[in-house]
Amino acid sequence: MLHPSGDEGALSGALPMDAPQSWWDRCLAVRDRLLASQRFQRWAAAFPVTRSVAQRRTRALFDLCAGFVYSQVLLACVRLRVFSILSDGPLPVAEIARRLSLSTDATGRLLAAAASLRLLERRRGGRFGLGPLGAAVVGNPAITAMVEHHALVYGDLRDPVALLRAGRPATELAEFWAYAGAEEPERLAADRVAAYSALMAASLPLIAEDILDAHPLRRYRCLLDVGGGEGVFAATAAVHAPRLRVIVFDLPAVAKRARLRLAAEGLSERVSTVGGDFFSEPLPEGADVVTLVRIVHDHDDDAALTLLRNARRALPRGGRLLIAEPMAGTAGAEPVGDAYFGFYLLAMGRGRPRTASALAALLRASGFARSRLIPTRRPLLTCLMVAEAAGA
Repeated sequence: MLHPSGDEGALSGALPMDAPQSWWDRCLAVRDRLLASQRFQRWAAAFPVTRSVAQRRTRALFDLCAGFVYSQVLLACVRLRVFSILSDGPLPVAEIARRLSLSTDATGRLLAAAASLRLLERRRGGRFGLGPLGAAVVGNPAITAMVEHHALVYGDLRDPVALLRAGRPATELAEFWAYAGAEEPERLAADRVAAYSALMAASLPLIAEDILDAHPLRRYRCLLDVGGGEGVFAATAAVHAPRLRVIVFDLPAVAKRARLRLAAEGLSERVSTVGGDFFSEPLPEGADVVTLVRIVHDHDDDAALTLLRNARRALPRGGRLLIAEPMAGTAGAEPVGDAYFGFYLLAMGRGRPRTASALAALLRASGFARSRLIPTRRPLLTCLMVAEAAGA
């Protein structure tokens, strides 16, 4: 079985206990002993050549310790609608306090904290206005939805050691993503899919544009969007490629939500919906391109192989498969893959982040050839891998 990291034995990996150390291992051992020494730390913080490095690393370590507090400052701003209140211009502390129904002291504490995180900015005359990060929140409702959603995540991660030992934990996150633990997900009722479907729909527009900028779909005749949720990506693709016929495949209760959304957008004639379970039922045929947008990383290797093989069966020889999701090992976004999604999916109860090489190996095992990674505008949010269906 392919190791989920993408390289067989990568995590078991380490050399045998009696294996000789390389010169590089010995150099790193010396470095580690130095960095662990309080005497060296004090010297490095004072020595002009190393002072800036020592300060940066001290800040980085402190930010890891304080990260939860920072996120709660953001949550308070979202729940109190601070960014919306300041979107029309800066205001004095007393006026903001009145609108938040907080004391002036509590408001000043929140505003100062938010300004230190670049969510807000101090302006002349004792006023506060939007900072560069707060302004980005105003323009992107998906961020607000995700900030609220993370209240569940933080609750499940309150004891990370217990989570690591639990195997398949009973968590609020697993309950939220109802299909994750359902024995018969195709039988899920409408109320069980509503919350997670709405969250996915809120967070997809920005990602959809990045995918379509990286790999336009005008060359294709018919798109099958597997696990397509409420049809947000399908609708965006239909607008980008006016001649493209689109099929959304998802669980029956989710497909019904997609049908209603697409009808409201006037796309019912070009975008159809099909309900079913993409593990146990054949996928609709007739498409020359299949998309899996933030789907594969939700599943462990065996399930991912089943899904990819089903996608291969639905495609003609030479058809294309597009996998769009955050990937482990993405340059400049390493913590997003292995730290954030590694633990998020652990709390969810299944799935794992994968490197591009791990996905490529799964694709080869599923009957796809010539997979390649295509650059996107924001690889931190989504990477894109395109593979070609090999001959029978």
